[in-house]
Amino acid sequence: MTGKLLEVSNLRTYFYTEAGVVKAVDGISMDVGKSETVGLVGESGSGKSVTAQSILRIVPPPGRIVEGSIKFQEADILQKSEEEMRMLRGSKISVIFQDPSSSLNPVYTVEKQLTDIITLHQHVNKREAIQKAESLLTRVGISESKKRLRAYPHELSGGMKQRVAIARALSCEPSLLLADEPTTSLDVTIQAQVLELLKELQAEYEMSMVMITHDMGIVADLTSRVTVAYAGKVMEVADTRSVFTDPKHPYTEALLKAVPSIRRTRVLEVIPGNIPNLIEPPSGCVFHPRCKYAKEICSREVPALEEVEVGHSVACHLWRELRLEGRAT
Repeated sequence: MTGKLLEVSNLRTYFYTEAGVVKAVDGISMDVGKSETVGLVGESGSGKSVTAQSILRIVPPPGRIVEGSIKFQEADILQKSEEEMRMLRGSKISVIFQDPSSSLNPVYTVEKQLTDIITLHQHVNKREAIQKAESLLTRVGISESKKRLRAYPHELSGGMKQRVAIARALSCEPSLLLADEPTTSLDVTIQAQVLELLKELQAEYEMSMVMITHDMGIVADLTSRVTVAYAGKVMEVADTRSVFTDPKHPYTEALLKAVPSIRRTRVLEVIPGNIPNLIEPPSGCVFHPRCKYAKEICSREVPALEEVEVGHSVACHLWRELRLEGRAT
């Protein structure tokens, strides 16, 4: 890692609803180095996608960023004008959403959806943009790319639509790619192909990537560092190997125990309960109602995110006394 491309500090993004204030992201901090792939992992409702939306400043109403800073290439995104952000999105920071059927516009051809972005951000004419779009489709593994450019999204398979979404995200060779559950809607075989493609493209373009997922298997395969989030808060931050072999937070251990292993047969463990109501989150540690190790202090005091060793931090009152079970990466 040669330097920090992205720095998110104490980010808080709340949704102001009639039922109350939903604290979707409540103090998340993370950073991404140049040419580095970082995982942001947790169950649905942990604040992962809202973090990505906040980085792009596309949080839908009634949500808004209420605190924190988001620095990209040392400039605070939250201080930029909407015009500056419009030029940043797609060119320097791109995103792949989990469902290509909803992220691709059904009334426009693949060609239009690719060339519009290329011509907006690059000084090329329409013919050059079409040539680049065709080349991109070939690069992401779509055969008969000239024919596919004329297709509409509904004429493509799920895997092919996601490849188009990847091509669109990479059309301007961004410095940072946010991959928000990019394989969730795909079958297992296509998932593997898409993940391998992302790994190849990340290395080829030397771009940084945030892999947002609930799948610890994807984390092990693609990332060098991991931020574990739960109920809008950071539970643990470490390099990927340490997260798997020496987890310090009970939630990290629980996520690992829910992952099947080809090395040995074992019963997968389910994390009891559900993500809490983020309008009225639990007192103390937000994970304590589901934690089998919880003590009285866990329900009373919010644990600070403290450094266990260089590069490894955890938010748990009990980490010094726990011996948690890891697993091989």
